Amino acid sequence: MLFAGLLYGEEDLLQKAKALITAEFGGIRRETSSSRWHSDYYLRELGPEIKRKFIFFDRLTDPEEIAEIKLMTNRMESRLSEKGKRRINIDPGYITPAKLVLASTKDYAHRVPVGKGIYGEATLLWSAREKTFVPHLYTYSDFRDKENIRVFSEMREALLNGPGR
Repeated sequence: MLFAGLLYGEEDLLQKAKALITAEFGGIRRETSSSRWHSDYYLRELGPEIKRKFIFFDRLTDPEEIAEIKLMTNRMESRLSEKGKRRINIDPGYITPAKLVLASTKDYAHRVPVGKGIYGEATLLWSAREKTFVPHLYTYSDFRDKENIRVFSEMREALLNGPGR
């Protein structure tokens, strides 16, 4: 199941980004409410009041497409940029029965190349014993958030139940 994590500071940018990503990836299956982003990493680009939102799409994707999808979302970010400054961050990923994978342009010890300068990170792993996704050492704090993990687990269940269920 394809999803996108969005970081943004302005509501109008969120709406513009949603229009772009739904035009490219199709209908939205589920959308989380916005939450406060607890890092200053994107402060210079996105502003002081950064929010996080996850959007899950009806579209299922082949994991091999994630590099091209990340390049598409990078182009969307550029399209919404102002004076060369990114104003929204759109990070795609996908959920499988075994894991949640996030695409990134940044290499790091726990990321593997998936092509075209893009890296994949198994951000969350499914624990059959615990019946939920569990983070690993390098998982970002917003992906560790219990409410977000609950939503990711629900989306995994929806994936297992098939389209439209």
